[in-house]
Amino acid sequence: MSGDGSLGERKQSNQAPITANGNGVVVPGSFVPYATTNNRLSVNPSKDHKPESYEDLQLEFSPLLFTSLEQYLPQPLLNGSRDFKLQYMRDILLRYSPEGERVRVQRHKEYRQKIISSYQPLYRELYTMQAANFFVPSFLKAITENTEESLRSIMSEPSQGVYTFEMLQPHFCELLFSEVEHFERWVHATKFRIMRPNTMNKYGAVLDDFGLETMLDKLMDDFIRPMSRVFFSDVGGSTLDSHHGFVVEYGMDRDVELGFHVDDSEVTLNVCLGKQFSGGELFFRGVRCDKHVNSETRPEESFDYSHVPGRAVLHRGRHRHGARATTSGHRINLLLWCRSSAFRELKKYQKDCFNWCGECQRQKNERQRQSITATKLEILKRSGKSTT
Repeated sequence: MSGDGSLGERKQSNQAPITANGNGVVVPGSFVPYATTNNRLSVNPSKDHKPESYEDLQLEFSPLLFTSLEQYLPQPLLNGSRDFKLQYMRDILLRYSPEGERVRVQRHKEYRQKIISSYQPLYRELYTMQAANFFVPSFLKAITENTEESLRSIMSEPSQGVYTFEMLQPHFCELLFSEVEHFERWVHATKFRIMRPNTMNKYGAVLDDFGLETMLDKLMDDFIRPMSRVFFSDVGGSTLDSHHGFVVEYGMDRDVELGFHVDDSEVTLNVCLGKQFSGGELFFRGVRCDKHVNSETRPEESFDYSHVPGRAVLHRGRHRHGARATTSGHRINLLLWCRSSAFRELKKYQKDCFNWCGECQRQKNERQRQSITATKLEILKRSGKSTT
């Protein structure tokens, strides 16, 4: 990374400057004074700066992305007008998200609205965050105290970077399980085309698609991000600003197993909802960056975890893992892929190795070992010459 506290030279954007009218609608072509031609983000966030809200604007990106990125703006821009900061960050995001991706996102929004306008929920209490009814008391207490000590008190770390803890009440698991089954029956009855959670799972559903997005946003903001700030600050855990929430289903008549992979997330929450099943263990094989994702696993990186209904697993998205075959019964899991747009933007300019990648660290340690060995040999060589 560059040493001057900023990342990456940027060329002047060809996009027309934008601003907002009184109705909160972004108007292309409106002039915003442009003070610099180099759009950069600072390496470290301005933690004392309170970001603006962009919720009242109709934007092609989530307002949360702008709020998250604002803390990484260069210091002289932090007290600028909201319109100016919006233009500056939008220029960066336009590079970060190509036009094809933005079109895909817009189409998915339209698809989601069609479902929400027609689907009638079975349990409406699931659609707003009701923490006392969702979570076990020990989890709520730790989050309310919000200290590293309180969070660690409920955590078990059976393998480096894999945290497990009691999280969901049995009644909530049952309600969510039933809601998903109700949604799937509705899909079948209406012959509505359903989008599966990812390219690897043929069964399951995206919870955001049928109205649970707001509740899951709250889950990420108020519960997952405080934990991630403590345990995963090295991968953007303190700046999580978007999510992909879904359930997956395993059984002899569902997906049976899940191959070795990494998640499209900075931090992943995985909670078993039930029901009765055997097998289906998660297996972990070390954290890797893109360059080393297929590198060898060291013995200390191998860990298997057996699911328990209501118990959560929290890990880095880049922690390689898979699921063994579910040999009997029916297993359903809630997953929340939590992402940080700021971390993803900053990561592009990382030139040296990543401190969270096991293989990067192994190679770094090996280089240091070789350097120390070479230095010792040189000292011995010189000392041998001096004695002769």
